[in-house]
Amino acid sequence: MTLRLHRKGRFRAWLGGRFGGDADLGDRIWRRVLHGLCAIVLLYYLLPENFFLIAPKWVILLAALAAVLFLEVLRHAAGLELPTIRAYEQRRIASFAFFAVALVIAVLLFPMPVGAAVVLGTALVDPLAGELRTYRARPTVQWGAPIAAYFALAWVGLAVVGRWPAIPSVALALIAAPVAIVVERRMGTWLDDDLLMTLVPALLLLGLGVYALHLPA
Repeated sequence: MTLRLHRKGRFRAWLGGRFGGDADLGDRIWRRVLHGLCAIVLLYYLLPENFFLIAPKWVILLAALAAVLFLEVLRHAAGLELPTIRAYEQRRIASFAFFAVALVIAVLLFPMPVGAAVVLGTALVDPLAGELRTYRARPTVQWGAPIAAYFALAWVGLAVVGRWPAIPSVALALIAAPVAIVVERRMGTWLDDDLLMTLVPALLLLGLGVYALHLPA
């Protein structure tokens, strides 16, 4: 008996049909939606430390990460079928596992302005970059649109969510945006675009913002 956490793609086939395509289109749409929804991890900053009563919020976050990684272990060890897994992920660690690790590291180990900037950037811009490549947009658009979007979202994370000064936040976002889009193109067995696109800009923003400009951590 095959273990699966999906309905054999029926929902994704229906979703693709609503947009004039097939199950592959529905799979891609659903994957983009789930990717964007990962920005909900930023609610971590708003919750009181003992919001969950049974344990501090950081423990709950780590427990959620453990559950995600357990699903990935079951996928490889017991053949568990998960939705939106692409062909190249069948024999490697899936992107959702890499992204879950990156998100938890971002919110637990980095200052809030940095965590907010990179979570918003990766969650919302990575799907945009993927869609532009899928539709073979002009190179200037493939690079320019994600960089512009990442810059705007990073500034929101730094200045609006994290309350760093507006002008330094503009400069930092301008530096982080092209770096994030460059590393988004890099991927391998043990390196994933979601991981790199989150943590490389985070380290850059930490170094420049906290250690060079002495902005509050």
